[in-house]
Amino acid sequence: MKIFRLWALPGGLLLAGLGCLLSGALPGPAAWGLAQRTVPVLLFVLAMTLVTELADDAGLFRTLTGSLARWAGKRGSVLLLWVMVLGLSVLSTIFLSLDTTAVLITPMVVLLALHARLPAMPFALTTVWLANTASLLLPVSNLSNLLAQHRLNYSPWQFASALWAPALIGIIVPIAALWLLFRKDFRGSFTPEPAPRPRDRTLLLICAVVVAVLLPLLVSGIPVEYPALAAALVLLLAFALRRPGALSWRMVPWRPLMLAAGLFLLVETLQSRGLPQLLAAISGPGEGYLPLLQLAGLGAASANVVNNLPAYLALEPVADSPIRLAALLIGVNLGPLLTPWASLATVLWHERLKNLGVEVSWLRFAGLGLLLVVVLIPLAVLALWLSAGLPG
Repeated sequence: MKIFRLWALPGGLLLAGLGCLLSGALPGPAAWGLAQRTVPVLLFVLAMTLVTELADDAGLFRTLTGSLARWAGKRGSVLLLWVMVLGLSVLSTIFLSLDTTAVLITPMVVLLALHARLPAMPFALTTVWLANTASLLLPVSNLSNLLAQHRLNYSPWQFASALWAPALIGIIVPIAALWLLFRKDFRGSFTPEPAPRPRDRTLLLICAVVVAVLLPLLVSGIPVEYPALAAALVLLLAFALRRPGALSWRMVPWRPLMLAAGLFLLVETLQSRGLPQLLAAISGPGEGYLPLLQLAGLGAASANVVNNLPAYLALEPVADSPIRLAALLIGVNLGPLLTPWASLATVLWHERLKNLGVEVSWLRFAGLGLLLVVVLIPLAVLALWLSAGLPG
């Protein structure tokens, strides 16, 4: 029954999408155009998942978080530990994607808190909020960014120069909110756990070098799927030679890939059947502050209702200029903080917390997320509008 629940949604969406394609509901030319845009994105997701899973298996992330905890522990400061978690979550999200932060950083940070007898939820909420809200700066930070980059034909630096102002708001405002909410929990001192010894120091070193080389390549302007695939192949070869037993088909992100492919096909079918005309009447035209806020708000609301990926795909046609597309990204990246399904990162985050025995009050999660979103989205859109120098 558990296996059925895990596979029912992604499998059902993929079958429904394939049904649209085979029945002709999705026209062939539209499907071919969709494949040209999305296959490179899915290859990137596959490659980066393998890189992060293998690096985690080698102990790279545990070594990093353990070093941070020991450094903060020597100074006896919970606040310093939290500041380090902030930095790690932001950097992981920007350069390795929000899903990496949700899948790998969350359990390490929560385990650090549990072992140090600190409240887990402030640290867990830190990772899930920043996994979403820090995902605006670079194309690799979020799947929706990669789709937008393909449409705009921007280099990573052009993308960052267009979105740096709202991206900065997406980092600063959640951090300020977390401090106001949990500042009492960040007082005091703690004693860190002894660092675990890596099983294979050579593999750990190889993974560290590969990740260090990969990160600048992801922002070099080379299509991101190429360096990611090369890094994945290098690590697969290293593991095949040194620890083949660690390799497993379970490392392949079957469910996210099926979910994304099914959503791509279904939304493209709706696009070819008149959905853009309906959404254009709701989103409104224009590049002033209020029209941009209207589009971002619609993106945020849609993401919390159906998930941020289909929300982006559905609204992309009405975001008919670079600045409107940036406003849409603000909505679908910074807005999905209310519902458990609003982003794949939140779903993965919750799975990791369940495995660690940490309960989440979704009512409180939604309430805190709503308070943050109603402040964050208007400020981020304002930052976008002011940085672009547009008329009101």
